[in-house]
Amino acid sequence: MTTFKKATARLAAVAGAAAVALGLFSTGAANADTFIPLPGGEITQTLPDGTAVTIRLVNESVNISPSMGATPLHRNVWASGRAEVQVHSAHKGVKLYPGYVVGCQVDISGGNATGGVNGAVNSGGNGSGGVTTGGQLTLGPGQASTFWLLDVEGPDAYGAQSSVPAIKFFGQEGSVTWADSTLGLSGCAGYAQARAFVAVEVTTEFGRSELRLWGQPFSLG
Repeated sequence: MTTFKKATARLAAVAGAAAVALGLFSTGAANADTFIPLPGGEITQTLPDGTAVTIRLVNESVNISPSMGATPLHRNVWASGRAEVQVHSAHKGVKLYPGYVVGCQVDISGGNATGGVNGAVNSGGNGSGGVTTGGQLTLGPGQASTFWLLDVEGPDAYGAQSSVPAIKFFGQEGSVTWADSTLGLSGCAGYAQARAFVAVEVTTEFGRSELRLWGQPFSLG
């Protein structure tokens, strides 16, 4: 049993496969006004040393509910999905970071989504502009931020306790499953969107590579 700071998940390793399931069930999720199935996605990329990596986003959906704050400035969405990573040859460790980027009156439909979700994955903390699972985002017009699904606690390189929004595995496959994970947004008077992403760090004997799969953008209502 692996304990998260704000969620509890089960980490299973069978025949070299690592998986973690994250469940955050919110009261009223089943009564959400709008259920939206999303297509997810899949990419396979070859690293410079020839290592092939496949990333998948499957079983993705969202439930959009009425505002808990009863004002146009509050949005509530319950998101579900599964992130899967498969490394097709030997490696020295993989970190899997699932999350969402949320934007207020900003275009997040392209690969260059803003709000601290591009560039290197921050494996030592929650990253620029990020919040942990169960938190609430506050954004103004033209702003975007990262919502991390995981908050895993453990020792850092110096033995001190720290937390990272990722799981790490050394087998060929790893996955994270989340159900009814709350995306709360306040302060946005205009249109708001979000989209899932799966960020992956792969370390081999030749170096470290970072990959990212984007899901389809969806409205927060």
